[in-house]
Amino acid sequence: MKSRILFIFAGMIGLWILLLVRAACLQTFPDERLKTLQERQFQTVITLQSRRGAIVDRKGRELALSTTAYSLYADPKLLEGKKILAKKLSKELGLSAEGIFAKIKDKNKRFNWIARLIPKEKADLIKSWDIRGLSFVEEFRRVYPNDHLLSHTLGMIGNEGQGLEGLELQYDQQLRGNKKKVSLRRDARGRPLIVDGMMFAENPDGAEVRLTIDSEMQHMLQGELTNAVTEFDADQAFGVILDVQTSAILAMVNTPVFDANQAGKVPAEIRRNRVITDTFEPGSTLKTFAIATALQEKVIAPNTKYNTQNGVMHIGDRVIREAEASHQWANLTVSEILAYSSNIGVTKIAFDIGAESLRKGLSDFGFGNKSGLDLPGEAKGNLQPLPWNQHLLSNVSFGQGIAVTPLQVANAYAAIANGGTLNTPFLVSSVRDPDTGELQETKVKPIRRVVSTEVAESMRLMLLGVTAPGGTGTNANVEGFLVGGKTGTAQKVNPNGRGYLQGAYISSFAGLIPAGDPRFVIYIAVDHPKKTSYYGAAVAAPVFSRVASYAVRMEGLAPMLLTEKNFLPSSGFGTVESRQPLAKKKGVKKMELAASRKDTPKVKKSVGHRLPAVETPTVLTASDFVTKKEVNNLVVMPDFKNQSLRDVLRVLSGHELEIKVVGSGLVSETEPASGSEIQENQTVVLHLK
Repeated sequence: MKSRILFIFAGMIGLWILLLVRAACLQTFPDERLKTLQERQFQTVITLQSRRGAIVDRKGRELALSTTAYSLYADPKLLEGKKILAKKLSKELGLSAEGIFAKIKDKNKRFNWIARLIPKEKADLIKSWDIRGLSFVEEFRRVYPNDHLLSHTLGMIGNEGQGLEGLELQYDQQLRGNKKKVSLRRDARGRPLIVDGMMFAENPDGAEVRLTIDSEMQHMLQGELTNAVTEFDADQAFGVILDVQTSAILAMVNTPVFDANQAGKVPAEIRRNRVITDTFEPGSTLKTFAIATALQEKVIAPNTKYNTQNGVMHIGDRVIREAEASHQWANLTVSEILAYSSNIGVTKIAFDIGAESLRKGLSDFGFGNKSGLDLPGEAKGNLQPLPWNQHLLSNVSFGQGIAVTPLQVANAYAAIANGGTLNTPFLVSSVRDPDTGELQETKVKPIRRVVSTEVAESMRLMLLGVTAPGGTGTNANVEGFLVGGKTGTAQKVNPNGRGYLQGAYISSFAGLIPAGDPRFVIYIAVDHPKKTSYYGAAVAAPVFSRVASYAVRMEGLAPMLLTEKNFLPSSGFGTVESRQPLAKKKGVKKMELAASRKDTPKVKKSVGHRLPAVETPTVLTASDFVTKKEVNNLVVMPDFKNQSLRDVLRVLSGHELEIKVVGSGLVSETEPASGSEIQENQTVVLHLK
């Protein structure tokens, strides 16, 4: 008996020793299996995003920002009355009760998100229920304070804070910053260790992205395009404003617009940024680049004359006609071909340079290639491979048989405006590091020189002819500023088959302002206008005029003094072989305007009159827009009463005169009076009423 007791006692002592040794081993030596079990039982890890960086415009105005929101999660093991709770949450959160119940019914799961980014008032209400097993995490909700402004470009983010479209996707890594993994600790009974029903996560913000966009220009452009769609009962409209020297995008609009805060509820078709994703035939706005290519190849000069065959030209079994039956011109100079938008004239220019040279020229201007814009989804367009037959060559020269994006057209005009260099357009000017404040600035990225400075100058002057009396773009003029540009009226391609849609057009205008020293290129396109008119001159040009007027005044550009400096200087651009030598030009020496804006001279609009024919192939300078008349340095002051300022300049520009303009409108009287003799270098005062 005694030995049995001793044996049992010894066994118990041994068991305790084994337990103590095991406990010592567990405390001393790590056991990965037990560690994993402990972490699973006493804590869970969730990933939280930092505060997403703000997106601001070029003046620092916020376009996208992140505000505090609350995300609800549940511990299904601790919840009671799950079906009733699911219905109660469904009513407050606007979610299906079945979906909520599916997340909380499995008691073996210890963590499940119920709803993300709940407004504070909803979170406060649910916290007031004091339900064991429901808790919140503080996160950040993306907010677009301007609602519809720039919505196509800003894009959208997903429920996990990841960028899905637009700038939010392109700069997602910089905007998101660093992720943070948070351990949610629990006590021995599995209850979350939280403070006042909340778990907080501190994490650095993402980077601030500053755009080249100007919110005020964007708002103006958006309003004008929206009004144009309504006025002309159009399907949609597009617009771009570029900085001429850098190709920085100052405004970019698609209509119809949508609320960026509700982007997830908007169909993808509406969210598409058509300025960069959609292609179309540009129509006559492409003639500028066909002519520029011919000038660069030295095949033509600005005043080279072409037989335009009274508006009808046969190419095999095809017939090329002008846009209007009334356009029956026998002969036109190159400048007039552009000003009047002659299809036959530009076709003959294209025939002179050939398909290979034209295709290369258009490719150099960026057509058929992605521009390199810092946005996803850009289309490259379609510039057909060689060989081209004569009919296709003709069509491409006036903007058919080629597909382009609105941004490509605007950027190509910027190359003409800045002196001949094609730059990469861009939207982001800088990215600021949230920790150091260091700025990573975007540098201007030249792609290639497309044409020489001399050719670019000649083209800018010829584009002035488009907005001069008799040109197609007179409705684009801006009071007090010189405007150059080109109208376009293109048939819409049938997306469901060959050919074109009956009666469907895209009306456009591409322009630069101020034309003498361009600051902005503005491209306007209105898709399928059905009321009043479908011509670019009547639909898009007036929109350009209003937008351009706003842009130059908002930028603080004063109305121009109409001096010789306002026009491009003679470039020395040569003529084609076998033509006459270049003529020496004289221009207006000086014009002074009264300081007040009300005295700014108005450009009288006139439609239906031909530009004066220039008899010799001369350099196109300021004086090529006027008719000169010299009489041995001595002339008699004509009677200019009730004539426009432009008409007066045509007569006087051949003389070295100091001209002062007072008032605006038509001429009421002159000093010296009509009939008086005037000498070179004399001061002439024009009183306008």
